[in-house]
Amino acid sequence: MATKIIKFEIVTPERIVLSQDIMQISVPTTSGEITILPDHIPLVSVLKPGVMEIKLADNTLEVISVSGGFIEVMKDKVVILADTAERAEELDEERVKQAHLRAEKLKEEAHNIDDVQFAAMAAKIEKEMARLHAVNRWRRLKGINQK
Repeated sequence: MATKIIKFEIVTPERIVLSQDIMQISVPTTSGEITILPDHIPLVSVLKPGVMEIKLADNTLEVISVSGGFIEVMKDKVVILADTAERAEELDEERVKQAHLRAEKLKEEAHNIDDVQFAAMAAKIEKEMARLHAVNRWRRLKGINQK
């Protein structure tokens, strides 16, 4: 019996990040992490910043950092419209760590900012945390030692 696959595409305003056949995907939603397998019921959900893990049709794993967006699950296709999405293998771990440190420093200095500025800063921190987690998970999956 042939293995069932799902057509998958993740798109940001800048580019198509990945367009491939997959066997399953786990994504962070505002209701919790969900895993989509072939023949999943149709749904639409809001994504929160986090790490997506994708099992490709060739049985390899792909790790992607996402900062938010939407997922639509159809009968045989999954489409993600993401604010930003980056494949973990494309991320420079040192730059991610530095960006995270800068975001944390801004948070510490955030005594006199309004709610809008605070929300923007919190979203940036969440995005940087997701990027850092994606790099770390990808390194573990690939058996690469941490620096």
